[in-house]
Amino acid sequence: MPNNISLKANIGDYQFDNVLLNAAGIRCATTDELDKILDSQAGGCVTKSATPEPRKGNESPRMKATALGCINSMGLPNHGFDYYLKFAEANQNKAGKQVILSIAGLSVDQNLEMLKKIQASSFDGLTELNLSCPNIKGESQIAYDFEAVREILTDTFKFFKKQLGIKLPPYFDMHQFDRIAEVLNGFPITYVNAINSVGNGLIVNPETESAVIKPKGGFGGIGGQYIKPTALANVRALRLRLRPDISIIGTGGIRSGQDVFEHILCGANLVQIGTQFGFEGTKIFDRISRELKEIMDKKGYQSVADFRGKLKTL
Repeated sequence: MPNNISLKANIGDYQFDNVLLNAAGIRCATTDELDKILDSQAGGCVTKSATPEPRKGNESPRMKATALGCINSMGLPNHGFDYYLKFAEANQNKAGKQVILSIAGLSVDQNLEMLKKIQASSFDGLTELNLSCPNIKGESQIAYDFEAVREILTDTFKFFKKQLGIKLPPYFDMHQFDRIAEVLNGFPITYVNAINSVGNGLIVNPETESAVIKPKGGFGGIGGQYIKPTALANVRALRLRLRPDISIIGTGGIRSGQDVFEHILCGANLVQIGTQFGFEGTKIFDRISRELKEIMDKKGYQSVADFRGKLKTL
């Protein structure tokens, strides 16, 4: 493979030597798992979305792999905000790798509490505010309430001066793309991450005539191949509507270099891998980097900027 092909990319003031990252939620809950990602070919790591206090999450079984991906209702099991902040402070820009600190409070107040701690901390990397967790029993996703998003960002940027990204759920109607873009364009956010899993799917085992996971009567977030067309649509729709200085991380349905190529073609600056990373582990970053470079070599592209956002329409 020619050495002149680069997978480097930037988000805000931060450079990534590789466009590939893990997606928050899978193989990133412990410092050992995060260290393994930083030691891999990935451009950095994303921490498990943290709540202020440790959580055990939902009852088991709460995840089930399928032929096309998975369904899960984990319920945000994590070691608590302080655990991940300490890791992020100690490992930011370690060997040129970026750490993205993900938070997902169970209320607006919890999110603001964690953001204030980040602002006061020595961590100066990217923070990802997850407004799209679909698996908290009794809680709805904030990002489907556009005025609630406006309110939390208004309160956030009264004090938060570091660089912030927003993790979004999938949107399905054009007016939803218009509305969320109108809100986000009014704030100094650095990037959006599209998409989280498609919420409240249901997978049935016909042999046992049963749901396959226990929480919420079997309802859970869908990830994997199932959601790639929805993820690509969200990346594309948001790229066409957001300010040019707002970057996009594409997440959803990535199993190959071709999938990454398509996300970047639709406008993604970086790409996160979730379900398939869970199946393969860190070696996936080597494989997909190689596959992406092979595609770029065939097409005569030397950098991801050569084709980013250049999707043709008929």
